[in-house]
Amino acid sequence: MKKLQITLVFIALLFAIGFSPKVLGQSLTGKQIVEKAYNRSTGDDQTSNLTMTLINKNGDQRIRKIKQFTKDMGEVEKSIMFFLTPADVKNTSFMSWAYDSDQNDDQWIYLPALKKTKRISSDSKSDYFMGSDFTYDDLGDRKLDDDSHKLLREETIDGKACYVVESISKDEEYMYTKTITWIIKDNFIGLKKEFYDEDEELLKILSIKKYEEISGFLIITNSEMKNVQKNHKTSMVLNNAQINTNISVAKFTERIMMRGL
Repeated sequence: MKKLQITLVFIALLFAIGFSPKVLGQSLTGKQIVEKAYNRSTGDDQTSNLTMTLINKNGDQRIRKIKQFTKDMGEVEKSIMFFLTPADVKNTSFMSWAYDSDQNDDQWIYLPALKKTKRISSDSKSDYFMGSDFTYDDLGDRKLDDDSHKLLREETIDGKACYVVESISKDEEYMYTKTITWIIKDNFIGLKKEFYDEDEELLKILSIKKYEEISGFLIITNSEMKNVQKNHKTSMVLNNAQINTNISVAKFTERIMMRGL
């Protein structure tokens, strides 16, 4: 089960590597394009450092340092992150289990001030994570069949030829009525993604600023989510990424969330 990496491990989950732009001589459909993006390989596990920068409309910044781990176990992909600085969020941790089935994601957050782990309910998935421009839902795993996918056109942005795919939620109660994603044709990395609210107004834009090859895998290392309605944005910069280091399954538990690094 290879899902896209929100954080940079998670961010690729918001996009959806295939090797051929044709299937049996026919052009790819919107669903096939998104499926190839969803199945892009990023290794069996990953350890990395993440710098999350929150930037308000006045340009004021709040910087957070995070250590994160992710592991693909076949039927489930598990991720955990630990906030290192600043002091007001230090020792906060977040864990997500994304299933390769119709089962909904499981997510937990540990708040050191309360000394307890809280499970994120389905009703809270639209809440914003730690003051960022990512919701808890953004940090989870969007299933391919949760949306109807349509190839709108082909377009070149930043010198890269892309498929432009519209994905409309099948759930009328879902927080985004649709998304539009620009997916690079030669490697199926999502380069840009627009999110539309319940009134079908543009809400957020996710932009990939940089990706690079690490240990033979293409990894997103710099991205930005901008809330265009609030004029607020969140920058995510990944560094010191290590791929396939055989992270222990025991890393991804509520006990480790509370214990920390």
